[in-house]
Amino acid sequence: MMTYKNVMEALEWASSFLVDNGREQTAARIVMQHVLGTSYSEVMLHLQEELTAEQQETFKALLEEHVSGRPVQYCVGSEEFYGRSFLVDESVLIPRPETEELVLGTINRLPKLFQHQTLKLADIGTGSGAIAISMKLECPELTIIATDLSEDALATAQKNAQRLEADIDFRLGDLTAPLAGEKFDIVLSNPPYIAFDEAQEMSSVVLEHEPHSALFAEEDGLILYRKLAEQLPFYMNSPALIGLEIGYTQGEKVAKFFQDSFPQATVSIEKDINGKPRMIFCEIHV
Repeated sequence: MMTYKNVMEALEWASSFLVDNGREQTAARIVMQHVLGTSYSEVMLHLQEELTAEQQETFKALLEEHVSGRPVQYCVGSEEFYGRSFLVDESVLIPRPETEELVLGTINRLPKLFQHQTLKLADIGTGSGAIAISMKLECPELTIIATDLSEDALATAQKNAQRLEADIDFRLGDLTAPLAGEKFDIVLSNPPYIAFDEAQEMSSVVLEHEPHSALFAEEDGLILYRKLAEQLPFYMNSPALIGLEIGYTQGEKVAKFFQDSFPQATVSIEKDINGKPRMIFCEIHV
């Protein structure tokens, strides 16, 4: 039975509870931040602060829910991405730190590739809206359209855009279909890219809760990259930039799709902070 009164004792109990049940200790910090409605640094500054009976019960209940198998981000209803808190539920994939690098890599390439600031960006398969909203808030001059095949995902993304005060044009539809007749300077996408036969290697927490439509794809996880490479030549201005998150084994194949579709472009495979090939950037020059 738990016996704790202040924040430090609660975190110590939670760490043991999580380890004993085969879960990551970081969930304790995430839940405590949620219960106190504050940041990690604020939690650390108030370790001796006493918890109310209600806070203790909420803390325990959320950790038990997580230990039962639900991702901690869904338990608390949010996840941090690029320094901001995004609402998440089972309608959307939980944003990953690797995807932050796609946003950063895009921002870093803009001054080199474009001479003007009035650029139009499409985020295809927006999910929670993390990429589109982060790009809009970091580069307010961008005009951004975000698409998704899921009505529920778009509803979550729209809530995030409203909360974070980002002006995004959300559209329902498959891949480039909602963009018909328009041209773009930047296209970003983090599509489903896991092959179906890789499911056996995945965590049950992910498989049982995150939307499979946002995880898995046919043709060994490559079908959506192939389709995007075939469709995007009709939608790109010149110069232009395409940025994609990929599975770490897919770099060469995805790069070839885009090099074949854009023969004059510079296509590069970029590694993430862990040294794994994680992004494709296709720079289309004038």
